[in-house]
Amino acid sequence: MSEGRVFAECRALLFTIAYEILGSAADAEDVVQDSYIRWHAVSREHVEHPRAYLVRTVTRQALNHLRAVRRRREDYVGPWLPEPVRTGPDVSEDAVLAESVSMAMLLVLETLSPDERAVFVLREVFGYSHREIADLVGKTETAVRQIAHRAREHVRSRRRRFHHDPRAAQEVVGQFLEAAGTGDVTALMSLMAPGVVHISDGGGRVTAARRPVRGRENVARFIAGVARTSGPGAWFEFTSYNALPAVLFREGNRLDSVLIFEIADTLIHGMYAVRNPDKLGAAIAPRPLARRKDETWRP
Repeated sequence: MSEGRVFAECRALLFTIAYEILGSAADAEDVVQDSYIRWHAVSREHVEHPRAYLVRTVTRQALNHLRAVRRRREDYVGPWLPEPVRTGPDVSEDAVLAESVSMAMLLVLETLSPDERAVFVLREVFGYSHREIADLVGKTETAVRQIAHRAREHVRSRRRRFHHDPRAAQEVVGQFLEAAGTGDVTALMSLMAPGVVHISDGGGRVTAARRPVRGRENVARFIAGVARTSGPGAWFEFTSYNALPAVLFREGNRLDSVLIFEIADTLIHGMYAVRNPDKLGAAIAPRPLARRKDETWRP
């Protein structure tokens, strides 16, 4: 099999690993491209298991990149949200993958150290053994077991689980848009859970709330106020981002924002509005995601 075909068959898996470690589609794509250059340059006689080699390369490159960008995220203007990825129905059919790329989970992963994040993702999402992960991240198996336990407990104490019916969720989003368009605060409140939270990411580039908005009434009034400022050329599109129901908002031909919903029991529990233009440049094209791993692993 040619080197290009081998890489192409692994690409969705490699991108998914990099994205879950980094929380940025652009950075994940850079890591995948850099890994391809390394793959193209390596002598094939030194690579017994191509997929294992590529996963190791992407994992270590993603870890190095995450360590480099952590400080930039700490200095970010306003709330930082992961870069949204447009997903297809196949992602929602895989419950583990769908939860792992949800906004809620990616934000929990942001609270882990780089090593904890990589180990958690590789173990809990992709199902690699502690021995395999030790090879991937360059640590001992004992250290990996300790990191995995610490990360799992951390995530377990902070994760929120949301299971939604796609058809019912789209109906709720439709009612939300209708109520927002008319400025009906009472109708908006009826669609939201009491502890609903709305997070906006403008990155200091565009107008966005500098702090999360919490509570039904506060969020409803905030949404109604935002809707009043929409221009006459605004239009929207139902879609799915990060395996969750979402809406694309456009002003003419310009993509204005992606609004992602967390819905459970027909109530909105969370909304994530990504408005930073730097995070919307490649947000239109669907991203194939995968979590398949090697049948055999021999580092």
